[in-house]
Amino acid sequence: MALVEQIASYVKDAAEQYTYNVLEIGPGRGVLTQYLSKIPNINLKVVEVDPDMVEVLTQEQIVKSEQIVEADILQTDIRKIFGGDQYLLVGNFPYNISSQIVIKMLVNKAYIPAMIGMFQKEMADRVLSEYDKKSYSRLSVLTQAQYSGRKLVKISPGSFNPPPKVDSMVIRLDRKDEVEDIYNEKLFRTVVALIFSKRRKMLRNTLKSLITDETLLENPYFTMRPEQLLVEDFGKITTLILNQK
Repeated sequence: MALVEQIASYVKDAAEQYTYNVLEIGPGRGVLTQYLSKIPNINLKVVEVDPDMVEVLTQEQIVKSEQIVEADILQTDIRKIFGGDQYLLVGNFPYNISSQIVIKMLVNKAYIPAMIGMFQKEMADRVLSEYDKKSYSRLSVLTQAQYSGRKLVKISPGSFNPPPKVDSMVIRLDRKDEVEDIYNEKLFRTVVALIFSKRRKMLRNTLKSLITDETLLENPYFTMRPEQLLVEDFGKITTLILNQK
């Protein structure tokens, strides 16, 4: 099975589980799009910023013009694309904006029950990283607080023409049914960002600006460093800060 057919089969599985609304980001010439469009009952839309690619998609009848949103995905209100209904997020994500796409997904998580995407392997490793690893990052924690993830297939450079200089990986993220209600989301994002801003320092130093009750610093958490914390620990730390005197 060709790689694009394989990715389309992953999308089909997710569509059967969640919704047949599918949004593909950056379809380009429609290499994956043509397989997505063949999924039974699919309601496919694509976001493409390049007018030349939009012309290719329509002239070659890969999708109809009404299925195309000609826009920059990072500047688009993706809540409105399916009229407020939920949809799957799919794509071979451009390496230079892949982290921004993940963040946009998290901000709009109420509309996105699952994502299937191809990333540079290094980025995929960051998104799915376990604690106590170099790849463990702000993006790891923010994503895994809301989504569970798994690797689907690793792709070597030789699978592309021209071949890139890096490996790629297709991953799947599924929104968690129940997220522990242990943090204020805005404060949570601030806490995570501050903690990873100075990875080598203990939390008592990185979170100093948020501490009004110095007795809080006696908690063992505040002698730890980012890579020692599980994803749920970040939520618990946020709650401690939220409830301090």
